[in-house]
Amino acid sequence: MRSLLKSIAGAVLFALVASSAHAAGSKEHRVAIQVNQNDPALMNLALNNATNVMEFYKAKGEDVQIEIVTYGPGLHMLRDDTSPVKDRIKQIVDASFPSSVKFIACGNTKEGMEKREGKAISVVSEASVVPSGAVRLIELQEAGWSYLKP
Repeated sequence: MRSLLKSIAGAVLFALVASSAHAAGSKEHRVAIQVNQNDPALMNLALNNATNVMEFYKAKGEDVQIEIVTYGPGLHMLRDDTSPVKDRIKQIVDASFPSSVKFIACGNTKEGMEKREGKAISVVSEASVVPSGAVRLIELQEAGWSYLKP
């Protein structure tokens, strides 16, 4: 019994050391991708960029955090009623683990569209709304995130 406990303790210690060594040697990858045009080709390019970045780091055994930030006409990417890429967004979120991809909608743009259209606008369930998409990009860059504009 004692030798079994020593073996288990040794295995746990090895796993902890290996895990912390991996974490210490891993660079944290974070990228913000801007979408500010109502152009399905541009939206698909942004999604292709996100997918390619995730696959690149996954092949290296590394994680990446991605935020796709939409504002202005680009908000249509995340509008539940007008998004030409709604199905791809769900597929990318579902396939992103262990990395993470978030979709961010500009609250200023959403409010402006609601006022002009005279109705409430909902975003896809995978998206979250922030007060300002432009400010979100600034905050991410100030926090050391890389920036990509497809």
